[in-house]
Amino acid sequence: MWDDFDDDFDEEDEFDFRKEQERIYKHPLMKKAKEIVGLTKALVGSLDEARRELYGSIMMEDAMLMSSKFAGAEGIPDFVLKMENAVLMKVHAKSLHTMTYQLAMEETHAEEHLQLLREAIEEYRKLFLEWIAGFDPSEKHDDGWGIFTD
Repeated sequence: MWDDFDDDFDEEDEFDFRKEQERIYKHPLMKKAKEIVGLTKALVGSLDEARRELYGSIMMEDAMLMSSKFAGAEGIPDFVLKMENAVLMKVHAKSLHTMTYQLAMEETHAEEHLQLLREAIEEYRKLFLEWIAGFDPSEKHDDGWGIFTD
């Protein structure tokens, strides 16, 4: 069964994969997403146990999905799949941003610390807008769900 794949492997394919992975991880949007993960981790780490249990996993999930969905979208040409991932990135960024106001209302952190995360998310939003402007809508395949297909 697996013997069918042995003949198709080429060392250049592995090199191209690494080159593509490096390109994705050097992208400004990915760098900003990783910065947001770090800021979020610091905020979550400083929460008391009850709030960490209540908000921590949600906040970390939001931050981490912003980068993983970017990697998934940036690695493919298909417009529909890019847009699906972009929508999820937006939803998680907005959710994380909203959590900073919840924490502010509960007075868990100094406003300056929460503002650092808000500013990073705003920078992410601006990079996001530049990134999606480069999507090619002619490069799409109908996946049968009818979203982003006209």
